[in-house]
Amino acid sequence: MSLRKDKEKVLGEIFDEARIATFLDYPAPAGINADYHLLEKAYRGMRGENFGTFVKLFIEAGKDVNAIGPEGKTFLQVVKAHRNGEEYAVALEAVGAK
Repeated sequence: MSLRKDKEKVLGEIFDEARIATFLDYPAPAGINADYHLLEKAYRGMRGENFGTFVKLFIEAGKDVNAIGPEGKTFLQVVKAHRNGEEYAVALEAVGAK
């Protein structure tokens, strides 16, 4: 018997601002900085242009763009090491990430 996925993966989904804001509501696993977790969740679930909007909402919500993750790095430091992370890094740097 084969297993089915619960839902199909959607590629190229366009998010409006209300949908993007829902990424501010993901609880972090135990031991993970909540703000870092939100940045990672948005990075994994959005295209670069949507991530730019998310980062602005993230800052407006009083979140820490320089939160430290489990590897002892900021999210910007992690994204800069990713092959396709440039657009995300630019969005983070635009709001003062280090």
